[in-house]
Amino acid sequence: MKIKLKYGQSQRHLFIPEKAGVSLLSPSTLPVAENLEEVFKKAMDSPLGGQRLETMDKPRNVAIAVPDESRPAPVKTILPLLLERLYKVFPNLTPERITIVTGGGLHPPLDEKGIRRVVPESVAPGCRVVSHDPIHSRMTHYGTTSLKTPVLINAHFAEADLKLVIGNIDPHQFVGFTGGAKGAVIGCGSKNTIEANHSLMFNEKARVANIEGNPVRSDIDDAGDLIGIPLVINVVLDASNRVVNLLVGEPKAVYQEGAKTCAALYGVAIREKFDIAVASCGGHPKDINLYQAQKGLAHTAQAVKPGGKILLIAACPQGIGDEVYFEYVSKFPTPEAVIEDFKRMGFKIGAHKAFLFSRTLAAFDVAITSDIKPEILSKCLLKACDPQETIERWMESFPGSPTVALIPNANTTYFYTE
Repeated sequence: MKIKLKYGQSQRHLFIPEKAGVSLLSPSTLPVAENLEEVFKKAMDSPLGGQRLETMDKPRNVAIAVPDESRPAPVKTILPLLLERLYKVFPNLTPERITIVTGGGLHPPLDEKGIRRVVPESVAPGCRVVSHDPIHSRMTHYGTTSLKTPVLINAHFAEADLKLVIGNIDPHQFVGFTGGAKGAVIGCGSKNTIEANHSLMFNEKARVANIEGNPVRSDIDDAGDLIGIPLVINVVLDASNRVVNLLVGEPKAVYQEGAKTCAALYGVAIREKFDIAVASCGGHPKDINLYQAQKGLAHTAQAVKPGGKILLIAACPQGIGDEVYFEYVSKFPTPEAVIEDFKRMGFKIGAHKAFLFSRTLAAFDVAITSDIKPEILSKCLLKACDPQETIERWMESFPGSPTVALIPNANTTYFYTE
């Protein structure tokens, strides 16, 4: 069986021997929003659970949080539509009083070239565009959430009279679903804020697709309430990064409604788990670096028998993606040693990615095809491989006919047993 999987900006072509029983585990398909401008206008006219811009007090200044380039949100399309609406509703508002914050959480802040890749000058002429730095940016303190998370947010965003967020709604391995206030709380949050929130991921309800009783998600919602974000603009994208839903409104109302679309699109039922999985993160930007590719590995593991085999296809053109993660994981000889040390040490951002990787590496036989040098992957406790040779070797190791899951969009697809 010939297959092709997304790999960065290109594809990988592979052949799976006929002896395997192959199942394609793909996202569903939903109608694409053909006229995004019209969809945006309708959503802005009837926001979910919130006020229309037209009913709000006139702001002296506006801040708009947008994701960095590790997220495929159509910022270049939506941002001009939002700015046009703002100028129409608030005629005295000038570009100089609008700040756009590229929020990547704990991702390295963007340099000037990176900023302009996300927000070209032609997309927001005259507006100030800044990159969030979770360690060095000036922060505004909003107090603490009910779960004791300190809420410190980038001051460029926090000090604006009107705060807006553009972002995606995706399945998330411990938030449940992204979206809502997350683009500000995590995207524009301080290291302490993100670390405190993400330390809640060990709760059994902190899992992909679950938002009911999920402490990580509810903590983000609490923080969003403290910040005061009247409107968010969130999109749900299909596997080809096309908009299938665009929602505007109060943060919780938006992500809760968008989560329904996201679940219908990316939740895949399986009757039983598989011997082998061959998975692509979904191409750029899902596999922009190893830090992001871990999500695909975690989701894929849901579909594989304990002790089974996972081949992950992830280009990672930007390398590892986080120095803290790399420095931490490089200290250990085995995934089990990482797990033991992390539990002893307590939660630490960056190191938590090594823990998440290691949970899967300790339970499955994992190989990865990537642009990262094999010796660097080895320091991350990962085995670099030639994908075709690995598939053939795994096939030969099974006396019968192995079951193989082919997963083309692992970073967003999640699995549950019927």
